[in-house]
Amino acid sequence: MPFADLSDVRLHYSFTGPESAPVLMFSNSLGANFSMWDSQLPSFAPKFRLLRYDTRGHGQSSVSPAPYTIELLANDVLHLLDALHIDRVQFCGLSMGGQTGIWLGLHAANRLHKLVLCNTGAKIGSIEGWNTRIDSVLARGLADVSAAVVSRWFTAPFALAQPDVIATAKRMIEANSPLGYTACCSALRDFDARSEVARISVPTLVISGTHDLATPPNDGRFLADSISGAAYLELPAAHLSNIECASDFSSTVLDFLHS
Repeated sequence: MPFADLSDVRLHYSFTGPESAPVLMFSNSLGANFSMWDSQLPSFAPKFRLLRYDTRGHGQSSVSPAPYTIELLANDVLHLLDALHIDRVQFCGLSMGGQTGIWLGLHAANRLHKLVLCNTGAKIGSIEGWNTRIDSVLARGLADVSAAVVSRWFTAPFALAQPDVIATAKRMIEANSPLGYTACCSALRDFDARSEVARISVPTLVISGTHDLATPPNDGRFLADSISGAAYLELPAAHLSNIECASDFSSTVLDFLHS
């Protein structure tokens, strides 16, 4: 897989699909690498040039010193697009990736055709909750929180039926750098776009999970109600709806991008 050396970070990325197809960019949740979008490849790769990347501090991308901000992570997207000579993309982000998409929709709309915001919010969690997680990971490592994180990523019935997926997700979290993970926690902790999201004018689809405890449906409905013309879909899933309800997720996003 290739790497892009930007000014202060090395981003690991992947291209899949026809070179002549329009580019669809996927952005990951906290704790994940770009393999979290593997379930989408069969549906999307024949129709799009898929650009997936590991967020700064995650996967095989490099870890720069903390703290990070969502603005920093969104500018990584813009710098990666510039390095690859890509003007505009369809953008689909989940959780932290969704907040990256919100920032792009507010500040770099000229680089987007359409925007898909999945299992995310204009504000996620509380300052106290994020600080507790940061302290736990820095003191005891990612193995201390991985089981709890995965329990919020998927519903209990899905976890029972798909133990291999759960094991893979837990390994994916624990493979990250604690420093990169906690730096991204601080970015999520400090981001609050509730007073701004109504300014997003890019055509937008918002997806929520009925059983998502991290970003409940009310967070998604707030986005959809605030963004003019936004479409809204709620899936019977927890936080990683793109995996738990892969077929419905993919078909809805495809329909939106082709509309």
